[in-house]
Amino acid sequence: MVAGLLFYGGTLVLSGESELTASDFIGYLILFSQVLVPVKALGGAFSYIQRGLVAGERILKVVDTEPIIRDKPDAHVLPPFQHQIELRNLQFSYGDQPVLTDINLVIPKGKTVALVGPSGSGKSTLADLLPRFYDPTGGQILIDGHDVRDCTIHSVREQMGIVTQESILFNDTIFNNIRFNTEATEAQVIEAAKIANAHEFIQQTPEGYHTMIGDRGSRLSGGQRQRISIARAILRNPPILILDEATSALDTESEKLVQEALTRLMHSRTSLVIAHRLSTVQHADEIVVLQNGRIVERGTHDELLAQAGGLYQRLNSMQTNGMLV
Repeated sequence: MVAGLLFYGGTLVLSGESELTASDFIGYLILFSQVLVPVKALGGAFSYIQRGLVAGERILKVVDTEPIIRDKPDAHVLPPFQHQIELRNLQFSYGDQPVLTDINLVIPKGKTVALVGPSGSGKSTLADLLPRFYDPTGGQILIDGHDVRDCTIHSVREQMGIVTQESILFNDTIFNNIRFNTEATEAQVIEAAKIANAHEFIQQTPEGYHTMIGDRGSRLSGGQRQRISIARAILRNPPILILDEATSALDTESEKLVQEALTRLMHSRTSLVIAHRLSTVQHADEIVVLQNGRIVERGTHDELLAQAGGLYQRLNSMQTNGMLV
């Protein structure tokens, strides 16, 4: 386009047949060069606007989605946890597909219960029922005798801390990710980070606790992200703790640091632990073995290993021999 303008405008000026002078032509070229960039930007902006409109529709569709799990009109606040969690004849299905059948389990206050079993046995689904991410299709979940479906969702979840395999972090500072949804002071955040084995690596980041960690914590390693999540749970100090394969995706060194932090976090708390690596649950007060949505074995680590031909013994043998479960 510029070459064409130079040729055509230059021809008119040199021929003398037009009123266009050399100074007018040069002025025109200068104005044209100034207008060209914003015109190009305007064209690009139109493309961004269209993409934004499509993305906005998708976001609003999610925001406007009505939750399936809701409080009952007469729901009451769950009192502070005091005694035990009981799963009574618990059943759950995804549509017509049964996932959990006749689950009966009692978790006394201050005890640690581990759920183990092959993939697809219903471990994570069972854990998701406690904070009412789903409601059971049969049976009851009782906390100190209160059916969680009769309590407000907020009061149930307020008493639980959850650490999952996939850490839920935000594009914000380390400090704000740990302090999330609390009014904790900087000293309390630092103390929680120390307990979670996170303080040392945080100190080595460019801006310490005020370092931005990127979307979903992309600037941190997997072990570092998990320790940030654990520090957040420590700060909230929940009486009930749910750990869903919190160390399964980590290397050996990171797993050791995270496991130490989890041990401190579980101290004196009522904990439900889901794990594929049986070495991480050997010290649980009770180990519950699930298969095809049913409890097939239960007991301590030593008791289950003593059951010749049992599923737990078989899983332990496979992992000890370096095979994948």
